Amino acid sequence: MFIEEKNLNTPSLRRKPKIYNLLYVQVLFAIVAGVLLGHYYPKIGVMMKPLGDGFIQLIKMIIAPVIFITVSTGIASMTDMKKVGRVAGKSFVYFLTFSTLALIVGLLVSNIIQPGNGLHIDPATLDYSAVSEYVKDAKHPSLLNFVLDIIPNTLVSPLTGTNILQVLFTAVLFGVALSQTLDKSKPVLDFLQALAHPVFKVVSMLMKLAPLGALGAMAFTIGMYGIASMSNLIVLVLTFYFTSALFVCLILGAVAQYNGFSIFKLLKYLKDELLLVLATSSSESALPSLMQKMEKAGCSKSVVGLVVPTGYSFNLDGTNIYMTLAALFIAQACDIHLDFGQQAVLLLVAMLSSKGAAGVSGAGFITLAATLAVVPEVPIAGMTLILGVDKFMSECRALTNFVGNAVATIVVAKWENQLDKPQLDETLNN
Repeated sequence: MFIEEKNLNTPSLRRKPKIYNLLYVQVLFAIVAGVLLGHYYPKIGVMMKPLGDGFIQLIKMIIAPVIFITVSTGIASMTDMKKVGRVAGKSFVYFLTFSTLALIVGLLVSNIIQPGNGLHIDPATLDYSAVSEYVKDAKHPSLLNFVLDIIPNTLVSPLTGTNILQVLFTAVLFGVALSQTLDKSKPVLDFLQALAHPVFKVVSMLMKLAPLGALGAMAFTIGMYGIASMSNLIVLVLTFYFTSALFVCLILGAVAQYNGFSIFKLLKYLKDELLLVLATSSSESALPSLMQKMEKAGCSKSVVGLVVPTGYSFNLDGTNIYMTLAALFIAQACDIHLDFGQQAVLLLVAMLSSKGAAGVSGAGFITLAATLAVVPEVPIAGMTLILGVDKFMSECRALTNFVGNAVATIVVAKWENQLDKPQLDETLNN
């Protein structure tokens, strides 16, 4: 009897979880149910909005503690502060390179496919008031605004807010201070490491609510805008999805292959999180889970703690593709020809504004407003043309941003020799 019980507990004979207990199956079912509910009962679908908003709010509630604990303990465990600088430096080189590539890809595809060509819209007939709220929230892309966004009011105020940059800034400072005073502050480090266990348990508990969040978010989106609301701008939406898929499969796929792993196996490994991001249109909803999975895949805790939160503010591949694609779509729809020099200026402004608007809620549309405000050739009122389908494109933006940050974490970990390659291979293969 005892032998049988022992054998049943061995990994080879351990029962596999039933398919309906798997999170990605539950989320997938919830997405389908949400679409059907929103389509056939749109009024009820719109009423489901609090479910999606509530779940995202729950996740945002735990993001600041997760980042602070992970980053501060990771840095404190490093005896060499030069190593922290190297990881940060390599991360920013990667972010700048691939963010720029994303902007260029969006520019090229938009010039080739020209999704706005033939609409012949007179800018004078556009209703500016429909997007005035986004323009008001858009900050002028400048270094001063960027610095002001990073510096918190107090040392503890970032832990009660949702600005990832401020949390990261405080965590880095605190981690460096811990490292340099470790002979006296070891109990503080031990406390933070112990605190990580219940904090991540909270993350695990909250993720069980993901299907409800997915159901509410999708039911509201379809109920409010309707599946047919995409039809008049279907070319733009399909072009954006095609461009993002091209970027992930070819560019990020090539980077992954060069660094010894498969982008498709990584996507399969992150399927739970990808479905959650798809349903909620927010990559933040899967941030804590991504940090856990990157550690399980063999990336060191210190690299994960620095790269993932920083990437959420600086490595926005999907947002960058969207910005150049949407800006050129508006220009094409209004019969405004932009020469190579004007498009180069647009790209440079977009590169700067995408960093300046980091951490802003609804950053994609607001950042586009900030970019067009500096490029007078393209009318800001033209944003009304894509306002109706922006919600559908926000899902693709979030997915591409999420995948880009997962790839960046593995690549930077490998550059720093902080990647357990056998563990990565085993994790992705199984």
